[in-house]
Amino acid sequence: MEDKEAIRALKARYLRACDLKQPDVVRDCFAPGQIRIAYQNFPEFNDRDAFVDVYRSMGCQPGIYDIHHATNWEIDLTGADSATGRWSLNFRTILTGPRQIVRLAVEYEDIYRRENGRWWIVETVSKVTSMLTEQVAQDGSIAMVVLAEPPAG
Repeated sequence: MEDKEAIRALKARYLRACDLKQPDVVRDCFAPGQIRIAYQNFPEFNDRDAFVDVYRSMGCQPGIYDIHHATNWEIDLTGADSATGRWSLNFRTILTGPRQIVRLAVEYEDIYRRENGRWWIVETVSKVTSMLTEQVAQDGSIAMVVLAEPPAG
């Protein structure tokens, strides 16, 4: 149970750092060296620095407010120092410039490894299962822009 709790804390630290725009903390959740980050509709990354550079340029801008809420976790210990995890994510981003709110339901599949007593994310793959985009007019009224099935791929 301690290992599962440590992995849950790792995932929570990662998601909270994304919301709080803390790229150094985001980086520190991924193992040094070869990793895999494959989020649907984004380029695939094989090292944490390249991912954090894109995260910093896209997500750490004024007027972008993200909310990551992970639920329905399932963690399986696959060895003394390895584990897999599945998570459901309720993601929302508020974009003040274009006055939009985007809501996604996302499924994560992760692989974790423990090195020197610490758990790291070594692979994370996500797939969007639904999407809703809303446009907020100057008067506060909301129009649905996109109500979609998951994107292909």
